[in-house]
Order: sequence, then structure tokens, then C-alpha cells
Amino acid sequence: MAPQRRAAPRGPESGGTVAGPGRGGRCRHSSAKRSRGQQESRWRWLRALLLLAFAAVSALVSWRYLGAEDGVTEVLAHRRENLQDKFIEIPCSEDYDSHKRFEGCTPRKCGRGVTDAVITREEAERIRRIAERGLSLGGSDGGASILDLHSGALSLGKHFVNLYRDVRQRIQQRIAQAFGINSSSMYLTKPTFFSRINNTEAKTAHDEYWHPHVDKVTYGSFDYTSLLYLSDYSEDFGGGRFVFMDAGSNKTIEPQAGRVSFFTSGSENLHRVEKVHWGTRYAITISFTCNPDHGIGDPVLT
Repeated sequence: MAPQRRAAPRGPESGGTVAGPGRGGRCRHSSAKRSRGQQESRWRWLRALLLLAFAAVSALVSWRYLGAEDGVTEVLAHRRENLQDKFIEIPCSEDYDSHKRFEGCTPRKCGRGVTDAVITREEAERIRRIAERGLSLGGSDGGASILDLHSGALSLGKHFVNLYRDVRQRIQQRIAQAFGINSSSMYLTKPTFFSRINNTEAKTAHDEYWHPHVDKVTYGSFDYTSLLYLSDYSEDFGGGRFVFMDAGSNKTIEPQAGRVSFFTSGSENLHRVEKVHWGTRYAITISFTCNPDHGIGDPVLT
């Protein structure tokens, strides 16, 4: 019987399944390549997300830093907000101890308030027109001008005097109510003035209105300060907000025509006005003293 011959092993071309450098190897190579591509894509997305998160954190830190630099961390009165009465009581400073005290008037309760319910917008606009007329006759070349109502307003006419007296009395009564004193114990004091501020570069130190100050230190007679705003923040001017400079938590007021802010005049209410960036800001400062020797009368016609 003839010996049987074994069949030769089939090569790759015979359709066998032996793995080699052919199709099976190419599949594994392609799969690995796809895996690496997917991994690189995930890393790219992760890097993008990390960069985005870093940018967001940087922006937040920058915003907080710039806010702290600007000294504004909380808005007490927003533009377009209609405040009936808002009052915040704060501890009194020792400034009043170096002056003669007048019982029933010298501040023992200190604080700050803002209201849109004392003077109407129409009244403020009428006063502003008078201020514009008076200040058109002169003013500073450095962007900050004032018109003292007891030296430059007498030619503005009887109607202004009557309107001013009525407005002053209502503000005086509101201050007395807030601080629990009798309005008759308060006396109008000087300087009482219109202010006009724009973005013209300061020419003298008197034009640099933006520096922090204390009214009781600057004007020894002041015990209570009020401001009646005659124009609107963000519509008539940019910047120019009023800032109470509290330690770690400054407060700001956004002016609008007819809004009144008022406060005790000591260093418990250190304050400043932001620089005006555009437009023109109008206001009138009306202040009161407890010392009758420092009192003045309303403007009169001569």
C-alpha cells in the first residue's frame, strides 16, 4: 500500500485565518490609530475647557479687583428705582465732640438716607433750568463749577427764590424726621450751591472734585448735608455717582432728577463723587447746622 501524503498547509491566499502582516494586522493598527485620535480629541476638549475656566476665574478676579479699586461694591439707589424712603443708621464719629453741642440737634443718631418722594422730577427740572441760566454766565475752565446761592443767585428772580425756599423746607423736614430732631433746631448754612460737572480736564486743585472728603472737616458748620440731583445718571452723564467710602463695603447712589440724598456730615460719612466721563451732571447742595451763629437766611431779592 502506497504511503499517504500529507496536505501542505494552506497559506494566506487559501482563505485561512492565520494572522500575519496582512488584513488582521491592518485592522488592529487602524483600531489603535482611531483610539489614539479619540484620546487626543478628548484632551483637546479638556484643554479648551480648562482654558475657558481659567479665563472665567481671571475675569472674576479682575472684576472684583477693579470694583475694589473703584470703591463701589453696593448700589444703595439705582437709576430708575423709585424709593419712597431708604435710611441706614451707622455709628457716629467723634467729629462732633470737638464742636459745641446743641441738645436736640447735634447728631447722636447718625446715618444716611435717600428718597424720591420729597421733590418731584418737574420741580428738579425747573431748578435745573435756573442753574443752567446762572452757570451760563461763568464757571470754571476745569470741568467743575459752582454757583453759590447766596452770592450769585439773586438775579435769578422771585420765582426761583420761592421754589427754592419750598424745596429747602421739605428737605429739612425729611432730614429732621429721619434723625428724630425738631426741624426748627436746624439752620440753613453756607455754602449752599449749584454744581455743574463735566469731563473737562481739571485746571486747578479746586476742579478736582473726586477726592474723598468729610463735610464736617471741610466746612466746620455742617451737621447735616443733603444733595438734590437735577440730572440723570447714564442718560445725561456717565460716571459721576455719589460714593460713601465705607471700610470694605462702599455704597453708591446713582443720581436722577428729583432724588435727594442726605446724611450726617461727620467722618462716619466719608464720601466722594466719581469722575464724570461724559455729559454734564447738575446738583444742588443744601446743608444745615445746629449752631444758630452759623445759620443763614434763604436768598432774597435786592
